[in-house]
Amino acid sequence: MKLLFDFFPILLFFIAYKVYDIYVATAVIIVATVIHVAYAWLTTRKVASMQLVTLAIIIIFGGLTLYLHDEQFIKWKPTVINWLFGAAFLASQLFGEKTAIERMMGGSLVLPRPIWRRLNLSWVTFFFVMGAVNLYVMSHYDRDTWVNFKLFGMLGMTFVFMILQSFYLSRHLPEAGVHE
Repeated sequence: MKLLFDFFPILLFFIAYKVYDIYVATAVIIVATVIHVAYAWLTTRKVASMQLVTLAIIIIFGGLTLYLHDEQFIKWKPTVINWLFGAAFLASQLFGEKTAIERMMGGSLVLPRPIWRRLNLSWVTFFFVMGAVNLYVMSHYDRDTWVNFKLFGMLGMTFVFMILQSFYLSRHLPEAGVHE
């Protein structure tokens, strides 16, 4: 459910784009993301660092899009965010005791260290591939196709990746209902 809530600003961007244009949609995603982060803060008194990074990138790239009236900045935003997350997950792989994915999910799952490292590397790969695919779509297709890809393509790729991760994790979890 949280994943769907996190995609709400993107959905509003999509709707605003379809009804108005890329610039109104950009203003909408900036405002929606500010509200999204403020809501997270008001309800939990904490905001995930990923949400703060996303907010900062949206304000910067969205602001440049609106100020310079150049849609390329907002089109670069998904690539920059994905590559920053990929770099952060990779850095956690190389430095520190726990990987980023273990810090995020370690309270819910108990896995051997090599599994956490493989899981983390799969997220690194996913983030870098998502950023590259966004660059490809924004460079080779028209704006309408890019906007549709931003909502449906990226969301679809994320769901498929998470399902694949679930299958991978299920092989490494203790079987439920096994009694001794």
